[in-house]
This record gives sequence, structure tokens and C-alpha cells, in this order.
Amino acid sequence: MFGTLVDWRTSIARQAKQALAPLGIEVDWLAFADAWRAQYQPAMARVREGAMPYRKLDDLHRLNLDAVLTAWGLAHQVDEATRAHLTRAWHRLDAWPDVAAGLRALRPRVLLAPCSNGHIALMVHLARHNGWVWDAILGAELARDYKPKPGVYRAAVEALDLPPQAVMMVAAHSDDLAAAAQVGLRTAFVARPDEHGPGRGERRAAVPVDVEVGSLPELAERLGPGDGPVAC
Repeated sequence: MFGTLVDWRTSIARQAKQALAPLGIEVDWLAFADAWRAQYQPAMARVREGAMPYRKLDDLHRLNLDAVLTAWGLAHQVDEATRAHLTRAWHRLDAWPDVAAGLRALRPRVLLAPCSNGHIALMVHLARHNGWVWDAILGAELARDYKPKPGVYRAAVEALDLPPQAVMMVAAHSDDLAAAAQVGLRTAFVARPDEHGPGRGERRAAVPVDVEVGSLPELAERLGPGDGPVAC
């Protein structure tokens, strides 16, 4: 989801500016988005390693936001209402330009379900914000754990009552695809070379995958009408 379907970096930078600039805060907004996102994996690692019980991603995003505001010397300027509103900026991320058309092309031939570290409410709101339609919402909240733990992928497959080889994990991140492949899922890499800024995303898969494409419409073309995997 984050980076594969939505452009989190510019979306968060824009919304951070909208929320914080009226408070008299002026910073490098893209750097702020990067700093917030940099807390993402360490926070989830605490859950994966058992140091903290499973918590929805909103809770982790709020903890991470508070940490960034403190580190940047901004904590005293940002009130509770602004922090709560900004935490939900992750529910309002804009899709990459190819996504809507790609999902429309895929949906007649496959089931579509996010297998994200985002929780169900977050996935619902992103779908409403971007005009997407899911057949199901899978991922971390269902498994009560975070990718790339194998149980997250297994829970998604089991929820659909399908064998792993009938399910395809679609992502822009090689580590996600490698973990999915280890539990038997098919894999498709979608290049997002500008995810972390111009030229700072994955352009090619760093692991073996079943399909490698530059966009979701290209994925729909490559799969064809008869393949019939579930695109997660």
C-alpha cells in the first residue's frame, strides 16, 4: 500500500504543511515526511519482536509523530487536536497516477485485497479517498502482527480459503515480496523509482519474482484473462 499504491512522501509533506504552517512552523516538509516515515519500521519491529503488544498503525504513527516533533524542537508548538488530525493524514494519501486505471483493469479477472501493515479503517479510508473498490481487506490487523512476519501472509491466504500458489503479492518492495514468496505466494514487483524522492525508490526487483512491471495497467496486461491469482 504505502509506496506501492500511494505516494506517501508528497502526500504527507503537503498535509504536514497544511496542518503546521498555520501554527507558525516552517520546515523542509519533505524532510519532515521522511523523518516521520523513518520511524515506521523501528516502531513495527518492537511489535514483531514482542517488545510491545500489537497496536494499530494509527497508534504507531502517533507515537512516531510525537517523537519527530520532539526531535525537531516543535513539540511545544503543536496542540493535541493538530496532532490527532495530522496522524490521520495517512488515511488521506493520494494514489500514484496509474493506480486507479490499473485496479479497474485487474478487478474483472482477480480478487483485489490489500495485504498491508495498515489496519482495516485506514485501508477503508484510503479506498474511499482514492475511489478504489476492494473485495476484502487483509493484512496486519487480521494477523495481529506486522509484515514481513510470515503469519501476516498466511492469514491473508487462509482468509480467502485459497492455496498460496493461487495468491499473488503485488508490491514495490523487494523485502515484502521475498517474505511472501517464502510462504508460497506468487509475486509481482511494481517499480516506484520515486517513492523516497526522485530516483530514490526501487526501480528493479532485488529478488526473484514471477512478474516485474512498471505500472498496474502493465500488470493487468501481463497477467491476462486466464491467470486468476488474487492480487493483494
